[in-house]
Formats: sequence, C-alpha cells, structure tokens
Amino acid sequence: METDNYRCGYVAIVGRPNVGKSTLLNHLLAQKISITSRKPQTTRHRLLGIKTEEHAQIVYVDTPGLHQDKHTAMNRYLNRTALGSLDGVDLVVWLVEALAWTEEDAHVLNVLENMNIPVILGVNKVDKIADKALLLPFLETITQKRDFLAVFPLSALRSINLDELEKQIVAELPLSPPLFPADQITDRSERFFVAEIIREKLIRRLGAELPYRLSVQIEYFTQEEKHIHISAIIWVEREGQKAIVIGKQGHVLKKVGEEARKDIELMIEQKVFLQLWVKVKQGWHDDDRALRQLGYTDE
Repeated sequence: METDNYRCGYVAIVGRPNVGKSTLLNHLLAQKISITSRKPQTTRHRLLGIKTEEHAQIVYVDTPGLHQDKHTAMNRYLNRTALGSLDGVDLVVWLVEALAWTEEDAHVLNVLENMNIPVILGVNKVDKIADKALLLPFLETITQKRDFLAVFPLSALRSINLDELEKQIVAELPLSPPLFPADQITDRSERFFVAEIIREKLIRRLGAELPYRLSVQIEYFTQEEKHIHISAIIWVEREGQKAIVIGKQGHVLKKVGEEARKDIELMIEQKVFLQLWVKVKQGWHDDDRALRQLGYTDE
C-alpha cells in the first residue's frame, strides 16, 4: 500500500432523528453494522464504521439524531453523544430528508454553524419523490442557509448517488496513513452488536408500543463446547411493559429470540444458544445513574 498519497480521516454522519443516517452508513460500508428501524432514537451510541480501500481509509462516525428535546436523561445523553462525536472529525455529512425540512433540521444547522468543520449536504430519500421538479426549489432553499462543499441528492436505501458522495468524501480527507488495520470494520465488540441485534428485533416487532422504554444488557457471553451461550436482560420500566415484551404465552419474546439468534449466528458464524430475560428497572430512562449502569456512558 502506497502511503505518500494516501488519504484517511474521520467523517461524521449527522442529522435529526430518523433521517436515514444508519442506513447510509450500512450502505456505504456494503454491510450492516448499525441497527435500523422507522423509529427515532434507534441509534443510541456513537459507532465507527471503517472502510479501507487502496488509496483511502474512511472512518465513518454514526451518531444519534440531534434533537431539541432534553426532557429526560436519555434525551440529554443522546444529544451529548451526538455532539461529542463531532470532536476531531475532518468532515461532516449532514443528512436531511428531501422535501421535509423541520425545526429539528434548523437545530442541526445551528449546531453546525458553531463548529469549524467542512460540511457536505446529503438530501436523502429522493427515491420517494414522484415529482422531481419539486426537488430543485428545496435544494435552493437549503443551500442559501450556508456554504457546503458539495450537495448530493441521494437515496441511502437504494444506493442512489452513494458512489459520487464517497468520491467527494475521499477528495476532502487529509493526506494520512491509515489509522486502523485494513481488516477492521468497527470499534465495537461482538457483545455490543449482540445487544443491538436483540434491541432491533424488539423495536421492529413491538412497533409503537415500546420504542424507547427498553434496553438490552448482555449478562453472559461465553464459548461452550459446540456453541456460544448468550444470556441477555431486556430492561423495561414497568410491569405492564414487561407483559408486552413477553407477549401472550411468551409468544413475542420467543419470536424476538428466534429472529435475533439467526442474525447473531450469521454475524459470528457459530451456533448460538440465546436466553432472554425481561426485568423491570423503574424510571431507568430518566435516571443518569441507571443509564450508566446499563452502558450509556459518555465516551
């Protein structure tokens, strides 16, 4: 690998909640490392996605959505994590949704105005727009709000314009040797991803019933003779929520376990024995100490 003209740097993907940041990261990496759903607050942690190629290494930083709601300890943690993820990055990709400007987008714009970081604008979900003539005035309105290095209409889900976006990203990175080994894809452990897979299955199966009031903690993760034995606790805030997660005759919990186990086995390429337990920790969502105990710590 020739390092004289090699480029490497950190690229933060930012935006309001539920705008497609994790989907964009997964498609840029061509593999899934960040869980996704239609629910805001799906991403709760800063996550690195490392893409190494012949002439460049891009260290993508997936972040929780920046939002104005600071009413709970979880909301404050998510905002701190998102803002902290911008420290030391070389470039920002700011993702907005086509034809869907909100007050929270304006809040992100204000945050970026106070930081001396170059920004590329990605206008996501253009595949959903039937009348493409509506896109141009929307782009003109946003580009008047600040100077961008470049603007890309794109679809993270359909991989529209992602190659062009990545070429621009590489061109903006500093000359530097790679920061990570070529075969490293992320900075997170298998235990972290197991917990995230379980949480994704819960969010998708429970829909609007319990999107934010649950968390997953890995209690036991060990290699047995022919399989990996994993025990995980699903924390909720009230007994009524526990009943929803378990479901009638345990149906919901069983389905979540089956779906999660299949994905975990694909990830670690080994047979898995998965046990799930549901426990109540009252008010954990708005308790800083409880959040730290559950792994929500500032990095």
